[in-house]
Amino acid sequence: MSKLTVTVPDIGGAENVEIIEINVAVGDSVNADQDLLVLETDKATMEIPCPQAGKILSLLVKVGDKVSEGSAILELESADSALSADADQNRAGAAPAAKEPAPSADIKAAEPEPVAGEERLIDLVVPDLGGASEVTVIELCAQPGDSLNADDSLIVLESDKASMDIPSPQAGTLKELLINVGDKVKEGQVYGRLLTQARVDSAAPAQQALAQQTAVQAASDKALEQASEPTVTAVSAAAVSETTNRMEKPDIHNVYAGPSSRRLARQLGVDLTRVNGTGDRGRITKDDIRDYVKTLVKQAENGVATVTSGSGIPAVPAVDFAQFGEIELQPMSKIKKVTAANMSRNWLNVPHVTQFDEADITDLDAFRASMKAEAEKQGVKLTPLPFLIKAAASALRLEPSFNVSLHHDGEHMVQKHYVHIGIACDTPNGLMVPVLRDADKKGIYQIAREASELIEKARNGKLKPNEMQGGCFTISSLGAMGGTGFTPIVNAPEVAIMGVSKAQIKPQWNGKEFVPRNMLPLAVSYDHRAINGADCGRFFTTLVALLSDVRRLVL
Repeated sequence: MSKLTVTVPDIGGAENVEIIEINVAVGDSVNADQDLLVLETDKATMEIPCPQAGKILSLLVKVGDKVSEGSAILELESADSALSADADQNRAGAAPAAKEPAPSADIKAAEPEPVAGEERLIDLVVPDLGGASEVTVIELCAQPGDSLNADDSLIVLESDKASMDIPSPQAGTLKELLINVGDKVKEGQVYGRLLTQARVDSAAPAQQALAQQTAVQAASDKALEQASEPTVTAVSAAAVSETTNRMEKPDIHNVYAGPSSRRLARQLGVDLTRVNGTGDRGRITKDDIRDYVKTLVKQAENGVATVTSGSGIPAVPAVDFAQFGEIELQPMSKIKKVTAANMSRNWLNVPHVTQFDEADITDLDAFRASMKAEAEKQGVKLTPLPFLIKAAASALRLEPSFNVSLHHDGEHMVQKHYVHIGIACDTPNGLMVPVLRDADKKGIYQIAREASELIEKARNGKLKPNEMQGGCFTISSLGAMGGTGFTPIVNAPEVAIMGVSKAQIKPQWNGKEFVPRNMLPLAVSYDHRAINGADCGRFFTTLVALLSDVRRLVL
């Protein structure tokens, strides 16, 4: 056999690229195109394949080294060269016995080629440790008698700087382990023996594994595609993700996972920093990765996207709250799950701006009190809400820049010629937003009656889907619950929402003196892609004027 030095191939002109993972060890038998190591640039990762089949003689690099095109990475005992030499010898024919050189006594005879299906016992050797002289065995991942697949973790070693999984070089049965937890081992030391069989046909299992990986990959792609269903936005989610990743990229080097798990994660496009490890000492296993993908698929099928992260933002880390005291896990209702997903989507996709103002509702409140008896005869309870709905509907008519939505193509604006007002309701099942239709065409009594009916339906869980669709503008009122103001989240595809806080008596200057007036704090959040500050200023001025003098509502 001949010795071949494997170098870094063409990597698109990149230089001083960091090695983030080495997938082989000294003594491994490798096939052509098998991954040797993984490089990472500022923009992408790339796998370096083996140019031909053979056996790893030595590794010339380690994780963390910087390489460029042409850099030597390992020495390979070429199997192709051996086959070529054997073929040449066979073509030459058998030479006379007298001319055969006598084998030297100190030269070990070549081992016979294994017969398909024949069992053989191989030594398990500690691979290249990256220059470390002695490392400690901190975990035994398999026991004698266990059936193993290629790349299954056998032991875990720990140096002063890092821990590393030692995988099985091939499938077989672990016959014995010659080490225990806490032992010190060196590079090249035999730590166990593996009973293997010469493979009859390795293509079938490889095809089966590839089919399984393809199926899981398709499921993962479907989950990610459905979980990130686009909303009305002109911003590319991919661009946001790429920008955020450049700003803060999770460090996958500190993730506790073996080579086989990392390889599976790369194949499925899974970010290991988001996977919770269930193995010993929190190690991430292949099953953990598959369970993570299954969870994404299930969330996509149920129409619920994960709310712990989005647009490339790192996930909120899992916390074991039980360590701080007694806890109880309470399942979220479907409404709360959908609300959480919608809030996260709207907050991440809509560039929010909130403007604040106060409306003098002293005269409105006096008028409402004077009409209380008449309203009761009409069978309605006259609260400030019907006046807020009527005023908002009239303001949308007078300032149509607020009565729009962004078209999904990102190139058009949808101007609405109807006025439907959403009413945010706190219900036992969670937040719901029934929609009162054609509010601009209805009187105060009719608005009060229909709004009361919708709110009652929401609290009893009897709202129909079409009674929560088509809103142009939403009102979220905290009423008498208190607070001087808050910033509501836009309910996309609407472009604006108004938050109403508790009214308070405040001194106001009338030009001659301070007089007590009932002031209502208002906050309007809007989508800055569709609405500018000047638009909101005009809308707010109109709305405050309508609330300050209800006579304007009849003009």
